[in-house]
Amino acid sequence: MTDQDDLLRRAAHALPGGLLGNHRSGAGLEFVVKEGRGAYLWDMNGRRYLDYLLGSGPMLLGHAHPAVVEAVERQVRRGTSYMLLNEPAIELAEEVVRAVPCAEQVRYTSSGTEATFFALRVARAFRGRDKIMKFEGGFHGTHDYGMMSVSPRSPKAFPAPTPDSAGIPPALEGDVLVAPYNDLATAEALIATHHDALAAVIIEPYQRTIVPAPGFLPGLRAATRRYDVPLIFDEIVTGFRFAYGGAQEYYGVVPDLAAYGKVMAGGFPLACVAGPRGVMRHFDAALEGTPEYVWQAGTFNGNAIACAAGLATLAELRTPGTYARLHRTGARLRDGLAAAVLKHGVAARVSGEPPVFDIVFTDRPVVDYRATLTADRERIKRFNAELLRRGVVKAVNKIYVSLAHTDTDVDETIDVFDRALAVIAEST
Repeated sequence: MTDQDDLLRRAAHALPGGLLGNHRSGAGLEFVVKEGRGAYLWDMNGRRYLDYLLGSGPMLLGHAHPAVVEAVERQVRRGTSYMLLNEPAIELAEEVVRAVPCAEQVRYTSSGTEATFFALRVARAFRGRDKIMKFEGGFHGTHDYGMMSVSPRSPKAFPAPTPDSAGIPPALEGDVLVAPYNDLATAEALIATHHDALAAVIIEPYQRTIVPAPGFLPGLRAATRRYDVPLIFDEIVTGFRFAYGGAQEYYGVVPDLAAYGKVMAGGFPLACVAGPRGVMRHFDAALEGTPEYVWQAGTFNGNAIACAAGLATLAELRTPGTYARLHRTGARLRDGLAAAVLKHGVAARVSGEPPVFDIVFTDRPVVDYRATLTADRERIKRFNAELLRRGVVKAVNKIYVSLAHTDTDVDETIDVFDRALAVIAEST
């Protein structure tokens, strides 16, 4: 038995499902990571993989980037955790405020789930209302509000939510409205009808790998502003990935609040809520004991090591030409996948923007969550497994592109796409 086989056996015994979270590569081809460098992972047997999972997105610079490693090593010699103000935390907050159009202040959390949860809580405190509206298929972390209508197999009529997890109190369903993504008319009508009860509207501006339709985000911004309902952008994925200012810069629409994570911490557990002083004031401990105060704290929030990694990451991203290079690499990869789909005559759509996209095995345009329900789920599992057999790792439903991926890596990956889709086509 190899070391890797032994570790997998031990994981199956010690961890539910033998996994971290719910990421399963598929087809019994699980492996244990020994090392990550640049665009590559190595397993315990020494096999190399091209990595398009990137830790579920944070590793935009690639693994073990020298500037990030140096910053972390420098900081770790000064201590690991204080739960007190520290210079890296202050400097990173200042940089986020400079970068993010909606940000005047920042409140740190340790995960994206916490960031969206507290964005909703502070919006409720500011607005003095309880209900929220989200979009079907949108993922905002694993808190009770976030796990509504993320992936329902039998969706209800709008705006009724469907809980996606056991353990969510049924009473919470009454406080969540669900709208169809990219359907501005329905979203506007729901906001008009329910605005008196709405605390906020939360949205992934780029929902999973679905591109916003022309006019959708500006129209949503106008509708929420019309009724003074805070608009929250969940930029956990898009922040510092689509542009330095995130989706707000990329799509030219500025929300009232935003949640950031993943890229901003360079691979360490850190996220934040960013917004204007008038809303963020509710986090101020000077309000403790008043009905306006939002209690929020965490042992590792603003951790100096994570903030140092984030500062080093953002400094690299400010290098001129960085985003043009990222989009160029992603476009080559995305277009190569689309060309392979056409070559093999497979019923599939390649959906998304160059920095993160995926293939959806359907012949229907992918404009909202319900379009994805027409996809062949077995084919995406087979496709992912065929990639993995050939040394390419991706998320279950995303291909993340990094700045570490070279033209040679892209050529190799496109060849793997071609061979994997040939297998899919033969099995039709």
